[in-house]
Amino acid sequence: MIALLMRDLRLAMRAGGGFGLGLAFFLMVAVLVPLGVGPQGALLGRIAPGILWVGALLACLLSLDRMFALDFEDGSLDLMAVSPLPLEGVALVKALAHWLVTGLPLVVISPVLGLLMSLEPGGYVWLLGSLLLGTPALSVVGCFGAALTVGLKRGGLILSLIVLPMYVPTLIFGAEAVRRGAAGLEAGVPMLLLAGISAGALALLPFATAAALRANLK
Repeated sequence: MIALLMRDLRLAMRAGGGFGLGLAFFLMVAVLVPLGVGPQGALLGRIAPGILWVGALLACLLSLDRMFALDFEDGSLDLMAVSPLPLEGVALVKALAHWLVTGLPLVVISPVLGLLMSLEPGGYVWLLGSLLLGTPALSVVGCFGAALTVGLKRGGLILSLIVLPMYVPTLIFGAEAVRRGAAGLEAGVPMLLLAGISAGALALLPFATAAALRANLK
């Protein structure tokens, strides 16, 4: 599992591997939205939780089609299917690699982007915490969607249509946690729901991902 994780991280770090793509997209959202809305700090502060979470969601979506497509094309996925490592473990490693390359950088840079979006001071900790709890679910759900569409030509659009509806609960509770935290209200309930979604995805979706991969490799 460690060897597979290091392989995926090395591939992501190479030119064209996708590292930094989601981060750059997230940064562009945080820069362009204030330019479009105008220098209205109160308005930006109100919409910042939703905009930042939508930006993070779309940034995670950008590199999902790379999870299994390259391995399928060069035959590596067939070797993984017959290796001692079960496909459930492969799915977990792929999701972890995607989170380390895409989700974790978004968590780290989110306070800076919150400042660009005029987020209320009380919302920074909740933004950081909600992304830390919610982005693993985005990676695991995206891994499942990538497994469903592996081998399909132009599967990126189909992947988006499959994954986006499953992202909606994470988006709703993540933005709500930041909104409540920025307003000085109790945000524990949406944070617990975010943690529950991530825990449920980690517990169930690797098995669904492995089943989808086996079906597509037959």
